[in-house]
Amino acid sequence: MSEATTPAADAAPEKRDFIRQIVREDLASGKHTAIKTRFPPEPNGYLHIGHAKAICLDFGVAAEFGGRCNLRFDDTNPAKEDPEFVRAIQDDVRWLGFEWASLRHASDYFEVYYLAAEKLIKDGKAFVCDLSAEEVRAYRGTLTEPGRNSPYRDRSVEENLDLFRRMRAGEFPDGSRTLRARIDMASGNINMRDPALYRIKHVEHQNTGNEWPIYPMYDFAHSLGDAIEGITHSLCTLEFEDHRPLYDWCVDNVDLAGHPELLEPLVAKGLPKEAAKPRQIEFSRLNINYTVMSKRKLTQLVTEGLVDGWDDPRMYTLQGLRRRGYTPASLRLLVDRVGISKQNSVIDFSVLEGCLREDLDATAPRRMAVIDPLKLVLANLDEGHEESLAFPNHPKDESQGQRQVPFSRELWIEREDFAEVPPKGWKRLVPGGEARLRGAGIVRIDEVVKDEAGQVVELRGWLDPESRPGMEGANRKVKGTIHWVSAKHAVAAEIRLYDRLFSVEKPDDESEGKTYRDYLNPESKKIVRGWVEPAAAAATPEQSFQFERTGYFVADRYDHRADAPVFNRSVTLRDTWTAG
Repeated sequence: MSEATTPAADAAPEKRDFIRQIVREDLASGKHTAIKTRFPPEPNGYLHIGHAKAICLDFGVAAEFGGRCNLRFDDTNPAKEDPEFVRAIQDDVRWLGFEWASLRHASDYFEVYYLAAEKLIKDGKAFVCDLSAEEVRAYRGTLTEPGRNSPYRDRSVEENLDLFRRMRAGEFPDGSRTLRARIDMASGNINMRDPALYRIKHVEHQNTGNEWPIYPMYDFAHSLGDAIEGITHSLCTLEFEDHRPLYDWCVDNVDLAGHPELLEPLVAKGLPKEAAKPRQIEFSRLNINYTVMSKRKLTQLVTEGLVDGWDDPRMYTLQGLRRRGYTPASLRLLVDRVGISKQNSVIDFSVLEGCLREDLDATAPRRMAVIDPLKLVLANLDEGHEESLAFPNHPKDESQGQRQVPFSRELWIEREDFAEVPPKGWKRLVPGGEARLRGAGIVRIDEVVKDEAGQVVELRGWLDPESRPGMEGANRKVKGTIHWVSAKHAVAAEIRLYDRLFSVEKPDDESEGKTYRDYLNPESKKIVRGWVEPAAAAATPEQSFQFERTGYFVADRYDHRADAPVFNRSVTLRDTWTAG
C-alpha cells in the first residue's frame, strides 16, 4: 500500500499547530525517525463532519512528515457494527482525498489482546470479577469519594486464569463476569478504578464469526492496537484526555515491545510485528452550531424517518454533505481555517458554508436555470427565431472555455424578477420598464397577461435590436440584469432546495423541555420543478455549478440523469441566516 497522502501536500504552506510542533521536535531529537498515525473509527454508523477534522489531521500529519497512516476499524462491539458502515467509511476517507498505508481491524489482533490479558493476570494486574454492571457502578465511588475493592479482587492467579479461559470457551452467560485491571480504587481518575478489560458477549462478529464469546473493551483494545501497529502519535479528541493514564497503563504493563512472543499470532495473519510505545495527544473536536453530531441522534433521525436516510443532503454525515454538493476541498479548507488546538469552541455554520462558496466560486462552471418560471415572449422576434449565444463557462477562469446557449422568441425567467408594483430600489422588470437579458440584449415589458384569478402567467416584451451582442447599443446602460433559459430548448428539472436541518443554534439544548426534534426546520427541504439550459442537464452526477444569480447546485449523486435532471442546492450565493 502507498504512504498516507494528502492533496497537493508538497505545494501547501507549512502548517503550524501544537501537534505538528511535537512531531517536529520528536523528529529533530531522534526520538522517532518515521511518523506513524492512524484513523480508528468504530463502524457503528456513518462518519459525520466532526470526523473530517480527525481524518485531515491523522492523514495530513503523516503525509506532511513523510510518514504512514493506517485506517483501523475498532470493531470490538459487534452488536452495533455493520459492513455497510465499513464500506461507507472507506469511501469517505478516499473522497476526502486520502489513502491509508494499511487497512486494519481491531479484530485482527483479538488473539494478541487475549494473550496480553493472560499476561496481566499472570503478573497479578488483572482479575475476573463477578459483580454485575449495577454493582460495579455502586462500588466505583464518585468524584469526591473513593471506590471500594471488588470482593473478587484477591482471587489467585490460578483461579483468574481458569475463569478467564472458561470465559473464552463460552461457558458463562453475557454480563456474568468481566476481566478487570487491578489498579487503584482510590484513584482520583475514575477511569483508573479497576476498569474492565474484557466482557462476555455471545454475539456474532462480522469478521470473526462466532469464534469469540468475549470482546476487549475500547481502552484496552485501542491502546494495544496503537502499540501493535507501531503508532508514534495517537491523535484523539479531548474527551479521551482522562483516559490517557489508562491508555499508558495498558501499553506499559503489557509491554508488547518487551514481550514479542505476544505478537506471534500476527505472523499467521501476515502482519508485521512493529510494536512500539505510542504517545496519545488530544485536540479539540470540530463543533458547529445548528447541528447535532451524536451518532445516537443521527441514527434516530434516520430510523424515525425525520430525514431521508444517512445520505440525506440535510444530514451532517460526510455522505450527506457529499450528496449536498460539499467538496473535499471545502471541508479541508474548513479544517485548516478552524485550526488545531486544545480549546473547545463552537464554529458558526456560516464558516462551513463560506468555505464551500469560496471553493465553488473559484471552480464551479456557470449555468443558467430558472427555479420559479414565468414565460416571457419577445413579440418582435419571429415565431421560429432560434440562435446560439456564446457564454463563458467561468467569468474568472478562461481555461474553462465557452459554451453555446440556445436563445429563442420564448424564454423562461424567474417570477421574482418581475413586479407589477415595484418596491423602492427595484432594478428588474416592471410594466413598461427595461432590464438586460444576460448576454442577449435589453428587453422592455409591453404587456402583462393574467389568468382568471389575476395571477400573472405571461409577459410580452420587445427586444431592442440595437442592444444585441456586437451591436452599437449593446453597452447601453440599464439598471438590472436578469437570467433566462430558452423555453424551446430548456430541460425540465427537479430542483431540491435544501437548507439547514435545524432552525436554532443549539438544537441539543433541552433546558426548556424540548429535544432536537422540536427544532427541525420545516423549510429545510423544498422540491420544485424548474428549467435548466441544455449544458446543465448534460452534467454528470456530482458535478457542481453556480446557477447564475441563484446559488450553487450539484447534480444528484444517484437520481440525476441527462433526460431527467435532478439538482440539489448546495448553498445560496450569500448567507441568508443571521445569528440569534
